[in-house]
Amino acid sequence: MLSCELPTAKNADKSICSVLKNSKVIVVVGLSPKPHRASNQVAKYMQENGYKIIPVYPREIEILGEKVYRSLEEIDFEVDIVDIFRKSEDTPPIVEKAIKLPGVKCVFLQEGIKNENSKKITQNAEIFYVEDKCIMVEHKRCKNEGLL
Repeated sequence: MLSCELPTAKNADKSICSVLKNSKVIVVVGLSPKPHRASNQVAKYMQENGYKIIPVYPREIEILGEKVYRSLEEIDFEVDIVDIFRKSEDTPPIVEKAIKLPGVKCVFLQEGIKNENSKKITQNAEIFYVEDKCIMVEHKRCKNEGLL
């Protein structure tokens, strides 16, 4: 299990790369079916780079060729990362559900999304937490640094 309290930005960056390297399944909460939306573009990139994407969205049957789940409670199989595209204030109840998913290693709040309560929830559960970063940008960085 990775530590939630990382002493330096450099260590945090390496830990993100480690999580990405050792993950295969990413749940994307708030994955829009619209190709021009950031959530769709990010999920498509991650899918194209070998990750299984699990869309969580209240509508739609399929996004990016994957079955859509209406809520996190519907997911009963192993996942590695929960990537959240929702408003900062909406994240704590999502994070509460995310940490209960089988196998979850990391909760990732996308760029511009921060929430102190969400951070505390993951720390208490000893789940690695990332906020205010884009998983696609981090993947590209890790790849460029030879850490994937």
